[in-house]
Amino acid sequence: MIQHVSPLVTGVLGAVLGALIAVLVMTLSKARARAATSGDPEPVLPPELLITVEHLRNPAAVLGAHDQLLAESLSAASSGLLRGRRIAQPDVLELVREARRDNEPGVLNIEVATGLGLPNRPLAVRVAPLGEGLVLLVADDRSEALRVDETRRDFVANITHELKTPIGAISLLAEAIADSTDDADAVKHFAGRMSTETARLNELIAQIIALSRLQSTDPLLAAVPIEVDDVIDDVLDQARALADNRGIALTHQRSSEGVVRGDRNHIEAALRNLIQNAIAYSDAGARVAVTTRLVHDGTGDWVEIGVSDNGIGISEADQPRVFERFFRVDYGRSRASGGTGLGLSIVKHVASAHGGTVTLWSRLGQGSTFTLRLPARQPDHHAEGTAA
Repeated sequence: MIQHVSPLVTGVLGAVLGALIAVLVMTLSKARARAATSGDPEPVLPPELLITVEHLRNPAAVLGAHDQLLAESLSAASSGLLRGRRIAQPDVLELVREARRDNEPGVLNIEVATGLGLPNRPLAVRVAPLGEGLVLLVADDRSEALRVDETRRDFVANITHELKTPIGAISLLAEAIADSTDDADAVKHFAGRMSTETARLNELIAQIIALSRLQSTDPLLAAVPIEVDDVIDDVLDQARALADNRGIALTHQRSSEGVVRGDRNHIEAALRNLIQNAIAYSDAGARVAVTTRLVHDGTGDWVEIGVSDNGIGISEADQPRVFERFFRVDYGRSRASGGTGLGLSIVKHVASAHGGTVTLWSRLGQGSTFTLRLPARQPDHHAEGTAA
């Protein structure tokens, strides 16, 4: 169905499409004026307009009075909107004709088949008349916007579900305490469980806030050199009490070359989650080992940080999902240890934001190794030359 542009949408289009239309109309007017002065036949399209349209990043086209294709951008041919020198989509063709007839811009959301078993491509098609039967068409690929919206909806739904568990438990425990006022032991028992659920709720909220903050900042905008092993030592010191309580040994193999550029708080958050996860999924008497090493390959220099445990391991079926928000390999163990299911999502985001990766190797009953790979800091040759 064709949708005419509302005043609000017109304002938005003014920033994206309006400026382009103004330039094209001005270019056409100048070309027509030159043609009238010289007595030459009026050009269909001046060279300036052809160059402008051809260099647009989005699929774009200028259509003549008979719906013929007069100019197109490089991406228009592969957009699925055109077939040869004509519009391939009937709804888009009708939108073009209506814009020409009513001399008003329009917008239409459609899905275009991409073929080869791939999902359809959602496009927002905008058209605007240029005068004398010419119509400008510009399309925006909405795939990323829709994916972000879907991710946001899933995240909100997951948060709602996760919050219900501790909140519901606290509510039930409060009722139990109210019904047991004459039984001191029962009150003490239920109060202890309420304290546990409250701590779990606080941790979940803290992780949600942490993930939100990490996603709202670019760690490379104010990147500084970071000694990875110093960060690891700090995180291990923080985790040592938890490890001692579970009878788990922590080891650290240092590397003098482990220097990266980025945000220390981000990297510390990622390592804290990896180490705490390794502790949580290991049995008493197990060992958690952290190693760093400098790796050279065809893509550059990398600092690899490995966090290994000899715990329960992760099945092959679960491994592709471990970095999903709120996914837990063992819900019971995660709940007992206070896990939120957000830790590995934070690790993945930190890795990606720093231009790195995080990978997993695991076998059931043998343990797991998570490897955080970050670009190594490149030497400052100018500073070295100055010092020399």
